[in-house]
Amino acid sequence: MQGAHPFLETEKLADTPFLLPSPVMASRHPFPFDTPSSPSKLKHVSSINLGGTRIQLTSAVIIPFWIVLSSGVIIYNNYIFNNLNFRYPVFLVSWHLVFATIGTRILARTTRLLDATRDFKVSNDMYIRSILPIAVLFCGSLVLSNKAYLYLSVSFIQMLKAFTPVTILLISFSLRTQTPSRRLLLIVVSISLGVSMASYGELRFNAIGFGIQSLAIIFEASRLVMIEILLQGLKMDPLVSLHCYAPPCAVLTIILLLFSEGVTPFNIALTQVGFFHLMANAMLAFTLNVAAVWLVGVGGGLVLTLAGVFKDILLITGSVLIFGSLITSLQVVGYSIALIGLIVYKSITVKSK
Repeated sequence: MQGAHPFLETEKLADTPFLLPSPVMASRHPFPFDTPSSPSKLKHVSSINLGGTRIQLTSAVIIPFWIVLSSGVIIYNNYIFNNLNFRYPVFLVSWHLVFATIGTRILARTTRLLDATRDFKVSNDMYIRSILPIAVLFCGSLVLSNKAYLYLSVSFIQMLKAFTPVTILLISFSLRTQTPSRRLLLIVVSISLGVSMASYGELRFNAIGFGIQSLAIIFEASRLVMIEILLQGLKMDPLVSLHCYAPPCAVLTIILLLFSEGVTPFNIALTQVGFFHLMANAMLAFTLNVAAVWLVGVGGGLVLTLAGVFKDILLITGSVLIFGSLITSLQVVGYSIALIGLIVYKSITVKSK
């Protein structure tokens, strides 16, 4: 996942420009996990080897590729939930996580994309005190953000996710990991105003869906802040993070699945969704995480932020054209204000480095 789904979006918002999808979640980060604060640290992965020929990947190739993948994951999930009427988001999250667990292990054995895991040692104490709490928050974020699609349109959910940076700042202020300033408070007010206007203008407002998505944002923001606090100084790219978090998250969501949705989705998944859609959906989400590794190696912070903004606009437009979502002029104005606040915030954080 803001996704992300990406799959499974960091050290702090300043280091990961926007929250976007995890495989099963939408957020604004180009990748859902913690990432190196310096994109240059991942330059070695911004190329691919085809038939012995190394092809250098550029931002002109990777950014559009990532935009298409991240938008596709969200639209595909929504299609499964609403068009195929498979109303089991916990099952889909669990399936993505199991696929990611297997996929990262295969990549670790067959490619050099996960070489960093050889230097990444986690003690039992660190696992219990740091990795597991973040995994719990991540599961909550994934499950709730996907469940929101049962009640709200893709376009409105994307607008609500613009509030994630505000939530991160408010949590950081309360924990005193970041000091409030007049400029930051102005950004908080502008984004809050924009999201409020977008919510007020929503024609198909659903209080249950709004509450679920709000909780998803709180879980995601808490996860990002906890990564900064609990994993200080530990650098992980999106795939290494996925390799680390996917197994415990898969176990947690499967346990939740048995209590919340039971065995019904197991019995009807192949007949109602089909083997092709299940595999294609999981593969698309997993490929998004691979693309995220290359993405951070070719783009600067502000460039990635602008790419995320363009992706969000594309998603909202796609929601209107594909699913018939209705948006009002008030929502357009409100969301524009929120996006301006996000871009200004990212510009400030990039200049402060």
